Amino acid sequence: MRIPRRKSLHLMAGAAVLPAVSRVALAQAYPSRPVRLIVGAPAGGGFDIVARLIGQWLSERLGRPFIVENRPGAGGNIATEAVVRAPADGYSLLLITAANAVNATLYERLNFSFIRDIAPVASIARTPLVVVVNPSVPVKTVSELITYAKANPGKLNMASTGIGPPPHVAGELFKMMTGIDMVHVPYRGTAPALTDLLGGQVQVMFSAMPAAIAYIRAATLRPLAVTTTTRSDELPDVPTVNEFVAGYEASNWYGIGAPKRTPLEIIDKLNKEINAALAAAKFKASLAEVGGTVLPGAPADFGKFITEDIEKWAKVIKTANIKPE
Repeated sequence: MRIPRRKSLHLMAGAAVLPAVSRVALAQAYPSRPVRLIVGAPAGGGFDIVARLIGQWLSERLGRPFIVENRPGAGGNIATEAVVRAPADGYSLLLITAANAVNATLYERLNFSFIRDIAPVASIARTPLVVVVNPSVPVKTVSELITYAKANPGKLNMASTGIGPPPHVAGELFKMMTGIDMVHVPYRGTAPALTDLLGGQVQVMFSAMPAAIAYIRAATLRPLAVTTTTRSDELPDVPTVNEFVAGYEASNWYGIGAPKRTPLEIIDKLNKEINAALAAAKFKASLAEVGGTVLPGAPADFGKFITEDIEKWAKVIKTANIKPE
């Protein structure tokens, strides 16, 4: 049977519309079951706290559990690969952090390409690091630290939480921009690094804010500066490194990513809900408790932010010749 041309064109047009209609319907129904939010760090740390805050918000707003799943190891690469290999249906999400931007250059042989295989969904927050010294170090400002380090090359030990995490590369960026020589001493985590800093075995650390703030308030560690370009509400009297070293900026940051081919309608829905969280006073206050300030924006904004951070840390990693453990 021959179908009239007009009817044939109508059927073809209808068929072309079906995929778009089904995607919209999928987004409207999403989520219809629990969603995994995979975190490349153990429970209890800053990464985990941010993931649980946004997971709780999304659970309440979208009516399905957003379950935080901790998969630590390999600097966060185990968690990232789990999401890369997951179905692109919005039910497996990744807590993206500054470590992902560093890892893109630090690890030469990964089973994935972060930029190619992870779609940015939404940025969440930025948290500063704080430059702290043991009180035995005779410096009270960043300028004094630079002068002291130049007069005593190689005599200051700089603790970090390992090779490649933000506390390490933030210190390397500082060394690169100031021309000073401090010996990097990597530890397996924040607790042992701070223990030796308090004991004087190491003298300097670019520490995550939540980990160091109790020691700062107890005057057992001396803060010199925060690493973001604006001062922290938690330490309003502590200057920024940028006030002494023009152009310096380093921070922990957090956002959400998904497998690359996740439908745009689902990404946009998640982005809208996350930005609603970032505008809510209660959520902003919860982030402030861990030193975070909100980073609202569209998926494209977050993608640009990630690309720029990858390029920034690539220069540091290559200049300092940093190799993974």
